[in-house]
Amino acid sequence: MCNMPQVAMSRSAKVKGPTTIKGSLSVPGDKSISHRAALLASLANGTSTIKGYSSGADCAATLDCLRRLGITTEIGNGTLNINGKGMTGYGASINPAILDAANSGSTMRMISGVLAAQPFVSIIDGDASLRRRPMNRIIEPLRLMGAEIVARDTSFPPLTITGTRLRSIEYSSPVASAQVKSCVLLAGLFAQGRTRVREPYQSRNHTELMLPAFGVKVQQDDDWISVEGPAELLPASYTVPGDMSSAAFFAAAAAMLPGSALEIRDVNLNPTRTALLEVLEQLGAKIERTNLSTIGGETNGTISVSSDGLRAETGGTMIRGRIIPKLIDELPMLAVVATQTEGRIEIRDARELRIKESDRIRKIIDCIRALGGRIEEFDDGFAIEGPQKLRGARLDSAGDHRIAMAFSVAGLAASGSTEIVDSECVAVSFPEFYDVLKTLVVSDAA
Repeated sequence: MCNMPQVAMSRSAKVKGPTTIKGSLSVPGDKSISHRAALLASLANGTSTIKGYSSGADCAATLDCLRRLGITTEIGNGTLNINGKGMTGYGASINPAILDAANSGSTMRMISGVLAAQPFVSIIDGDASLRRRPMNRIIEPLRLMGAEIVARDTSFPPLTITGTRLRSIEYSSPVASAQVKSCVLLAGLFAQGRTRVREPYQSRNHTELMLPAFGVKVQQDDDWISVEGPAELLPASYTVPGDMSSAAFFAAAAAMLPGSALEIRDVNLNPTRTALLEVLEQLGAKIERTNLSTIGGETNGTISVSSDGLRAETGGTMIRGRIIPKLIDELPMLAVVATQTEGRIEIRDARELRIKESDRIRKIIDCIRALGGRIEEFDDGFAIEGPQKLRGARLDSAGDHRIAMAFSVAGLAASGSTEIVDSECVAVSFPEFYDVLKTLVVSDAA
């Protein structure tokens, strides 16, 4: 019998298991890369074309902010055209300029680096979830560059940014965060002289890879990344690869559900984004990478995923330290995988999960226990001993897209029906998630 996920697209989704998934799919354009391409295109002097721009609501929020700043965009035939006006081309139809980042921390943190150099006042706000996310990690370096920023309770949105002439800095970030690094580099494009930034561990490097495509030289010296300002950006034609963070849910499902096998086409295989694949391989999944190519500095290709059963290392598998920033978005899905893996998996150094769209550690704990699973909670992570038999339950996603998608996959492993409340939140990054999932569920595993 075909066991298809039942989806009520308004408020909740229902998934039945246990089941097997098979097939071939592609995923929307990479969310992280789409944000950056739009921002850099808006600063270029001329029209840039972006193919494969993310369909998610987060990236739509970036475009909305740019339009409010006087940047025109056109979408047609799968291509986004952004008519950049150069480094001094932003304008405010009202002063202060009122910008809405919606649920997107990436939008708020990265565009703040540009707004800090504009000759007007901006107020950038977001939804209730974004208002709970601290922004002091970008406020500190921008203030060192001379920016004037006022935040609610010293750290939280809305941010009031009074543009000024920025100065270059050398900044050692206390956290490994691609958003912080990108914010400083974007601000550095406006500052006189060389701006340098480093982080304790390498995070996603999309900004460093993309800047040369828009005519900006990036220098990397040991752990330091630097740009010279004031810069002049050139328009570009850019193709966004498929989003690995979206592909991760399906790759993990194929690895953990017995008898499953998937091919995921045209996906970003940048080494700073493939940590989940490496962990799945460490646990015994079979993953093949084919059709490799390089576009705009990014490695793209096709992955084929299957498994004969996952097993942790003897004595348990510990995941911590340098790999965590490269795995941070995939940790909810990895928690689900751990419930179906023989042995103990422990995640540490992941306190960043506490300040995402939800307290993701808390939500992981709550959802796994609601499914009848066992999990140990730490301030900076969790531990799970598997394999475990899960049973269907009603789960609250807290409006967090990655929790909703991860535990929809958990429902495929559980017996009976699992309902995901607020499932429509997947539109933040992957509006097509449930439609794609329906095409892949082929049979009962039992």
